[in-house]
Amino acid sequence: MKKWNPVLTVLVAIVIALAGSILAYNIAKKQSSSQAVVAEKVATVDIAVAVVSLPWGTRITSEKIIMKPYLKDSLPPGSFTDSAKLVNRVVISPVKINEPILESRLAGGEGSKGGVGAIVTPGKRAIAVKGNKVIGLSGLIKPSDRVDVLVTIQKESTKKTMTKLVLENILVLATGSLLEQNEKGDPLPIDVYTLEVTPEEGEKLSLASTQGELQFALRNETDVENILTRGATVSQLLESLEKPYQKPTKTKAAYRAPQSVKEIRGTKVSSKTF
Repeated sequence: MKKWNPVLTVLVAIVIALAGSILAYNIAKKQSSSQAVVAEKVATVDIAVAVVSLPWGTRITSEKIIMKPYLKDSLPPGSFTDSAKLVNRVVISPVKINEPILESRLAGGEGSKGGVGAIVTPGKRAIAVKGNKVIGLSGLIKPSDRVDVLVTIQKESTKKTMTKLVLENILVLATGSLLEQNEKGDPLPIDVYTLEVTPEEGEKLSLASTQGELQFALRNETDVENILTRGATVSQLLESLEKPYQKPTKTKAAYRAPQSVKEIRGTKVSSKTF
């Protein structure tokens, strides 16, 4: 057996090492490029979210904000990448904890003073009326709900008492209570409801609350249909209660027409009517 030339052996070793180095370099390059693509795909941006729940009328402070990463390609419209721009802004739509704070949920600018005044729609007014647990459906009516307002009042022309639906789809801005003294001087809690109305609606609401007795009807938030009613009087109510019960009578249309069936047995044919 011929012995390998030492020079040839060295050359073969160099070629193998060079090929291995090139292969390892290409593999590492592909891995780094794939990692760069993945990093580019999951690129994130820090945006401002609420540390605590922010109800209506809340003035935002730096302690109520935290920056959290969100996917760059799916940022909510109107989000803030600079928390300093949120300080002293006023919330006009509730923001839940860990929820992004959006421009659409904030009042105009930094000059807003906060409170109910900041959440009133331009062109409308906030009016408070006294109530009780019955009017408020035992606490079921909450801020941001919508209600219809009914009033029971004495009609001037006939001096008859009637109930009429006077306002529809009215936004409830706030609910609360205050203490008033009764006839004996004892403190008496009174429920107060603040409603958002137009100036014309405010006139009706103020007159109804001072001249009659109010009642709220809670609406579905998706129900925007207005209904015109004639109102209900005591005589109309009694008429509906005093009407005698009438048993439903069947009309001719309720009966089906007679049906004839032919019965054939061999050569005999007979007819039966049902």
